[in-house]
Amino acid sequence: MKKSIFAFFLLFSLTSCQELLDVLESGGGTGLAGITQNEAVSGLKQALEVGVTNGTSFLGKKDGFLKNAAYKILMPPEVQNAVSKIKGNPITNALAGPYLDKVVTAMNSGAENAMAEAKPIFVNAIKSMSISDAIGIVTGGEGAATNYLKRTTSTQLQSKFKPVIKNSLDKVNVNDPWTKVTTAYNTVMGKSVKTDLNEYVTDKAMTALFSRVKQEEDKIRANPIARTTDILKKVFGYADSKK
Repeated sequence: MKKSIFAFFLLFSLTSCQELLDVLESGGGTGLAGITQNEAVSGLKQALEVGVTNGTSFLGKKDGFLKNAAYKILMPPEVQNAVSKIKGNPITNALAGPYLDKVVTAMNSGAENAMAEAKPIFVNAIKSMSISDAIGIVTGGEGAATNYLKRTTSTQLQSKFKPVIKNSLDKVNVNDPWTKVTTAYNTVMGKSVKTDLNEYVTDKAMTALFSRVKQEEDKIRANPIARTTDILKKVFGYADSKK
């Protein structure tokens, strides 16, 4: 298959996928591409680290969630109708609107602050990647690297995100009232509104994070990244010569 994905996640224009797999499975020797197994794995890991750094930095900056329509965390869908009615009435909006705005800001600030916890977890997963994992990424195609990170980091990310997000929500005193109100609402109405707002925000933050990581993966697959190390220069230099 001509001009197939190169060096797993770097993935630019090898003469065939089989050549790449030959490098991966060579046990350290030099493959047809002139790139050793260790160089290929090292190149992949460096590119992945660039991707997750960009992704977490983008979301973790001030207002990375709050002022980005694609990632902004809104009130749970089950209460958005009620919130709209409150905000739409001048009297109720004057009474409750500012507090509701503070809750939304706290949810998004918590998610932004939690991003600082993600990078070291991602980097550890990347450094722990095996040759088998690398082969799985190259044969898995689009989204395979993101899926690897999701599989190997989700549990850790949740445990790290929750206390950070809880701290943000506690600043506006929303966790306990939310739990009491939604529990009563579920009992009376027979609904299943999530009673743990912290869990809701954590889930949203996780979804946004992996969505952004996937975008970074797509960018790395499509465009050469800054060649800041010798191994990246070698890997990408070969790729350029095959275009």
